[in-house]
Amino acid sequence: MTSHADCRMYESKYPDVDDVVMVQVKSIAEMGAYVSLLEYNGIEGMILLSELSRRRIRSITKLIKVGRQEPVMVLRVDKEKGYIDLSKRRVSPEDVAACDERFSKSKMVHSIVRHVAETTGQDVEELYKWVAWPLYKLYGHAFDAFKTMVQDPDAIFTKLEDDLNEGKPIDVLTPAVREAIVKNIKRRMTPQPLKIRADVELTCYSYDGVLHIQDAMRAAEKKSTEDCPVKMKLVAPPLYVLTTNTLEKVKGVEVLKEACAACAESIATKKGRMVVKEEARVVSDRDDKLLTEQLLDLEKANQEVAGDDDSEEEEVGMGELDVEAA
Repeated sequence: MTSHADCRMYESKYPDVDDVVMVQVKSIAEMGAYVSLLEYNGIEGMILLSELSRRRIRSITKLIKVGRQEPVMVLRVDKEKGYIDLSKRRVSPEDVAACDERFSKSKMVHSIVRHVAETTGQDVEELYKWVAWPLYKLYGHAFDAFKTMVQDPDAIFTKLEDDLNEGKPIDVLTPAVREAIVKNIKRRMTPQPLKIRADVELTCYSYDGVLHIQDAMRAAEKKSTEDCPVKMKLVAPPLYVLTTNTLEKVKGVEVLKEACAACAESIATKKGRMVVKEEARVVSDRDDKLLTEQLLDLEKANQEVAGDDDSEEEEVGMGELDVEAA
């Protein structure tokens, strides 16, 4: 029986020539770098020294480091001896992006299959044989089939039984295994809303400029849709951020672009100006944390310092605008 952790991600034991695969660097020698193929149960391969870079190699350690994951192209596969020659220099930027995406999906599938095997006492390779590998053939990638399972798991199980076992129940797919597969998929693959943000500078120095800025912000927020609610907030004059949360990245970006355009049009009619500093894009929790830190720094900088109490009159500008109250 195969241990829970040891199983290749795909049905083929070895990759094909010209495939781009993800590897992890294990050691560096005079001839090149020894690596393990992460998608093929860690079998060993070698990136020859001449295949590390198109340029003259001055320092091999600057090109490749032990422990790092790298997308590489398969040059030769000797199945009898188990030799696999690989190339780093022949991988294009497009190859890197495609390999990263596929490996990320395959890791998710592998994690789910392995966890189901551990919790139900099943053999991980048997689960691959009767579930994951057939789904790769049927859907192009088992990840896409798992996404469908979030809404309709029975349809996928029925399709597997029809294709693999003439419509009869598959022994490995016991009720406990089915329940564990669905539970893991729903827990890990239920879509999470994306946060999309655009950063703009908004100014208006005409009479009642603050009110005109408020109107422009409302014009932006009116571009909200049911799936993409738009919010516009002040960071510190003249910097503002527009945000939305949505499951659809393309739609969310488009809605924020429309909101920016509405804001710019509104403020322009009052002789004001809006400049987009950062286009609408998906932001991470780290980006939100950096924005919060920026707000705290600005708040600290705006706190009164010694000597302010001596002033007879205070100036009030757009920095005092309470956007939330507005």
